Amino acid sequence: MTPTENPETSRLTPAQLIALNADLELPRAAVCRLAGSTHSWWLGGSTVSDETIAGLGVSPAVIRAARSCLARAAEVAARERDHAEQLGARIITLNDDDYPPALDDLALPPPVLYLRGALPARPCLSIVGARKASAYGREVARAFGGELAARGFVIVSGFARGIDATAHRAAAEAETGATLAILGCGLDVDYPRGRRPLRRAVCRRGGLLSEFPLGAEPLPFNFPIRNRLIAALGHGTLVVEATAKSGSLITARLALELGRDIYAAPGRIFEPKAAGPNTLVRDGAFLVQHPDDIMITLPQAVLDRLRDPRPAEDQPSNPDLPARQARVLAALSPGTKAGEDELARRLDMPVTELLGTLLELELSGWVRREPGPVYARRELW
Repeated sequence: MTPTENPETSRLTPAQLIALNADLELPRAAVCRLAGSTHSWWLGGSTVSDETIAGLGVSPAVIRAARSCLARAAEVAARERDHAEQLGARIITLNDDDYPPALDDLALPPPVLYLRGALPARPCLSIVGARKASAYGREVARAFGGELAARGFVIVSGFARGIDATAHRAAAEAETGATLAILGCGLDVDYPRGRRPLRRAVCRRGGLLSEFPLGAEPLPFNFPIRNRLIAALGHGTLVVEATAKSGSLITARLALELGRDIYAAPGRIFEPKAAGPNTLVRDGAFLVQHPDDIMITLPQAVLDRLRDPRPAEDQPSNPDLPARQARVLAALSPGTKAGEDELARRLDMPVTELLGTLLELELSGWVRREPGPVYARRELW
């Protein structure tokens, strides 16, 4: 046994974490609680007090079962690592340096992650929505997924049919785009069936990630568990289409509880799949009709971490506008916003002339006026 796997330490060893996580008979919440505990509940000769049991939030029976599972930790961990290697995947544990820091915000972070591909280092944006997406919903997911990936975001979703798959595919097809798929089953389980080409595309341009052990089936209660990872990994979550009781709204609620921004693409009020995003807008989510609507909400720290990977010749150029309008538009960088006084100083232009020019640009669709008032550039796409 190596020094890093000394069972007398106050943390579970990597092998113990993998074995605990791989026991599908243990409740998922209990696995996460026990894995994150600094109490040496797993030592066979120790006594766990009633107070400690209450603090752990698990029953004595579960602790006994977990202790029994750890007796085979080395064997189970070796088997899981070998199987993962055969899949071209690797295992990341809670205490590893490359464990995603965003997951530390969760009350119960997963103790083990299975990763096939890579964890991109850029900021993430989650896109979720209906499995039975409409043509409109797929068009929105494709447009936002592709454009935001081109602007440097890693697009995170749940690899389900419909909105998820469309967003993954659009991000993977974007030049230098990246995407991360969060699964509700083991990495070795072919679910949804018929998505192997997309799996390969995702792995080439990002990765497949799961907290569930190899062989875990896609049971219905796994997906709300998976959704908390989608919510945590994204700087914000965009809901495209969702019914009033959709799992996408669970993801949005979890993201909101974590302090993430919520974005919603509005839909027709007579469409059941519009009920979710329209309700989110009513309750305070950002209504988005263009990727710029997301970009202008981002703090500077996130913008600084984004890079626009498109070559300079692919960047949108100023349209063929009158010189005065083109000059004002050039002063508004994509993804930023500015007030009229700031723009007037920047351009050394009288405010009355500037306001008239901004109105012309707004009417022609190049500029949006926001409360404040502030102005943001809108690229035509």
